[in-house]
Amino acid sequence: MISGLSKEYIERYSRQIILKNVGPSGQKKITNSKVLIIGAGGLGSPVSDSLSRAGVGNIGIADYDKVDLSNIHRQSMFTTKDIGKYKVDVIKKRIKLINPKVKVKIFKKNVTKKNIEKIFKGYEIIVDGSDNFKTKFLLNEYCIKHKKFLIVGAIGSFDGHIFSFDFRNKKVPCLRCFYQNMPSDDVLNCQTEGVLSPITGIVGNLQSNEVLKNILKIKNNLKGYILIINLINLTFRKVRYFKKKIVYVKIFNIINYNFYTFICFF
Repeated sequence: MISGLSKEYIERYSRQIILKNVGPSGQKKITNSKVLIIGAGGLGSPVSDSLSRAGVGNIGIADYDKVDLSNIHRQSMFTTKDIGKYKVDVIKKRIKLINPKVKVKIFKKNVTKKNIEKIFKGYEIIVDGSDNFKTKFLLNEYCIKHKKFLIVGAIGSFDGHIFSFDFRNKKVPCLRCFYQNMPSDDVLNCQTEGVLSPITGIVGNLQSNEVLKNILKIKNNLKGYILIINLINLTFRKVRYFKKKIVYVKIFNIINYNFYTFICFF
């Protein structure tokens, strides 16, 4: 028996422990990690599923929504019996069935500027599974300020995007460096644009992969790249982008005596 690890522990994670990049010490790192998932839907479901199976010891999940029938086809942690229940409640129970040793903390609320400090406290790795750019940009700005690791996912139709940011490194680009201006949420709206079920699992599991690589300090990550997935053409492309200098400029309007903030990129 490996010193300090129970027989049950070794058996549960045996197929991971034998990996050269994991081993007993790597599995302990996974068990001691704390990951916060924002959004418990199409991306949050596979992320919470795979991370709990991998043995992440502390998982936080923030979402204020309830399960409805239209969620079932792509949100893998829910069944028809869960309709009308809060998503975070259902996922917490499901994780406990998958891996009873995982500690799960739920936040039955939407993340805002007012509560983000309280929700994010104690978590170093943040996984974005939200369905709107306002939240994504809020997470981006907070994680830059507090030097956290952020994995952003976006899905729509047959397409998926994944970003991975380690903001402990000041030289890495951020979400604003790629988008510059906040895009319309229409591209993320499954009600109007539609979404093919497999894209949620593919993107969510790849986000989990980035989380585990960060925990294990595996250097081959998406730093400075966006991964673009298209299931129609079955293509996976890594596109390079660079850090831009962002300057916030305040202009005073002498007519209504208000300040307006503009964001400039260089």
